[in-house]
Amino acid sequence: MYSNVETPESVEISAAATVSAPAPSDPAMVRAIAWTGASKWATQLLTWTSTIFVARILSPSDYGLFGMATVYLGMVALISEFGLGQAVVVLREMSREHIAQINTLSAAFGGLLFVVSCALARPLGHFFHTSKLPPVIVVMSLSFLISGAQVVPDALLQRGLRFKLLAGFDTVRTFAQAPVTILLAWLGFGYWSLALSSVSGVVVYSTLVILAQPCAFAWPRWREIRGALRFSSDVLGSRVAWYAYSNSDFMVAGRMLGQSALGAYEMAWTIASAPVDKVTSLVTRVTPAFFSAVQHDKSELRRYLLRITEGLSLITFPASVGIALLADQFVICVLGPKWLAAATPLRLLGLYAGFRSITTLFPGILYATRQSRFVMWNTVVAAMVFPAAFYFTSRWGTTGIAITWILLYPLITAPFMWRTFIEIELPVGTYLKSLLPALRACLVMTGMVLAVRLALPSTLPLAMRFALSVMTGILAYATILALIDRQRLRSFYAVIRSARSGSK
Repeated sequence: MYSNVETPESVEISAAATVSAPAPSDPAMVRAIAWTGASKWATQLLTWTSTIFVARILSPSDYGLFGMATVYLGMVALISEFGLGQAVVVLREMSREHIAQINTLSAAFGGLLFVVSCALARPLGHFFHTSKLPPVIVVMSLSFLISGAQVVPDALLQRGLRFKLLAGFDTVRTFAQAPVTILLAWLGFGYWSLALSSVSGVVVYSTLVILAQPCAFAWPRWREIRGALRFSSDVLGSRVAWYAYSNSDFMVAGRMLGQSALGAYEMAWTIASAPVDKVTSLVTRVTPAFFSAVQHDKSELRRYLLRITEGLSLITFPASVGIALLADQFVICVLGPKWLAAATPLRLLGLYAGFRSITTLFPGILYATRQSRFVMWNTVVAAMVFPAAFYFTSRWGTTGIAITWILLYPLITAPFMWRTFIEIELPVGTYLKSLLPALRACLVMTGMVLAVRLALPSTLPLAMRFALSVMTGILAYATILALIDRQRLRSFYAVIRSARSGSK
């Protein structure tokens, strides 16, 4: 386990780092989340428009081929970072000299892994039984050449709580990437429209971050940064293991079920995850820096976890439950009949996504409290269990793979929750109470939506039945919250008003 050691061989402690800085306020976190959220939701319409437009042009096999490439390249992206960004955010005692050394390592890893990806492109094509895959991997790997130099500047911006600036960069990336995807798909580039637009987004974002936060380079001296490297290696192990198990369903589907089945499953995953990920990603983008700032204050960590969990559940639970209830109607009305195979896995993955949304906070707290080794080994266990389970359940097609997430994921995340509760001295009952408002309102919403679906005559157009069901769910959920949990909503509104006042 990594621990701070105040020796010349370790990381130097600056005079500023020895002073206990005041904990960031709730309004400060809300402002950071708000800027990040404004970026995400401002680009959501464009992203969804692009996805739906492109999905009607491309075939499931095009998405399947792109999914095969991203299964590998996503893991390589994690390796290229080597956990160094997380180390810069958490280990606030590092000097500028040591950060410059880490910046050199990050850039070198990016270049090295581009070469490795080029060498592995052809074997991966043989593994997935398609000759179209190797050139896609080579082209998409070009992004590593610039993203390696972006890791440390991005982490420094996070550590400085400059989330307004980062949110703007995210917005620019989306507005640069989405039109490229649509244009190339319309011109008949097929799966290349997905690959090339992905590279363009990485290049745009990395360039903006590097220009905003220039970072020097220095020759790495291992004795001076070995403490940070020990921490980052734990983070790297955790992320690689997480990526391995969280993407093993795509690998198994592509290997055992073929491109079309993988394309349908990946579309179901994208739709089920999109509403939840748009919320959780903006929270997890912000919280590591705030958890790091209060890493020695258990009461602040408890307060952050409870308030964020309650806020997340109020937003993500109804979205995931709504997807599960209306998956079949959504697929036919929005995507078209050719995507009907995605309906059942979409319903199951929608339920899973809701639970996953509230578990993303636990690793961040464990990293902040220097429990990186515990996170790593538990994630490694998941990386061994999930692929075998997906392989077994693939005999029932994409439905079996989706059910595996619902059955296994709670068991895998239980140790993270248990260790976090111990570390910050949080009773389980107190944590469960933070979920009660969302669970109660979702239960009523489910009953109302099912009742409307049964009551509406089949002679009505499907699009109208779908719209009425959505409106019923929204009204039922909002009404229950307004009637029963009005005080909680007022407290959230008070924090939001404070954040707005502070931003003026």
